[in-house]
Amino acid sequence: MHPTDAAPPPDDAGESPPGSAERIAALFAASERGDPDSANALFVALYDELHRLAERHVARLDGLVTMSATTLVHEVYLDLSSRHEVHFADRARFLAYASRAMRGLAIDHARNRSALKRGGDLRMVTLETTISQLSTGDDSGTIDTEALATALSQLEHLDARLSELVDLHCFGGLSLVEIASIRAVSERTVQRDWRKARMLLRHALST
Repeated sequence: MHPTDAAPPPDDAGESPPGSAERIAALFAASERGDPDSANALFVALYDELHRLAERHVARLDGLVTMSATTLVHEVYLDLSSRHEVHFADRARFLAYASRAMRGLAIDHARNRSALKRGGDLRMVTLETTISQLSTGDDSGTIDTEALATALSQLEHLDARLSELVDLHCFGGLSLVEIASIRAVSERTVQRDWRKARMLLRHALST
């Protein structure tokens, strides 16, 4: 099913229109309660935002990915549709999940394409400055893709909230101010978490 064809649960009389802040908040509340239709409805309501995330992921792999942002969004939709046990408490959790799924799909696609074209030589991928700052002893602005994936996996097991922050900021392209607003916390709190996340990732990448 095409994500834009997925219909949200029927609106009750007087309910807020689809895409409104009130409607989205209601969908997150339903998702947290385990409503199986809410995730698909959220996907539709936040489709434009998800498409912008996908564009950033495709752009950051600098030509190594041939799939379009639209295809990447649809792949994530299929992944989400198959995971009925996944629930989302808020926008940050939802976008971080989508960003993490996009990152994995895009890197797998780039890895497979590279393996076919150059015998598996996908070692370094240029990323934006915020990620490049995590590398050690390398002035090229690149990071080993496999090492980064491993480090992010370690961070997710250690502190899922910090891992979510990295996905939102580095891969989702959200500023720390935007993340603070989404999480309803102070910018200082997010800055402190970001420093801790960078420290842990830098350590993981150096070992």
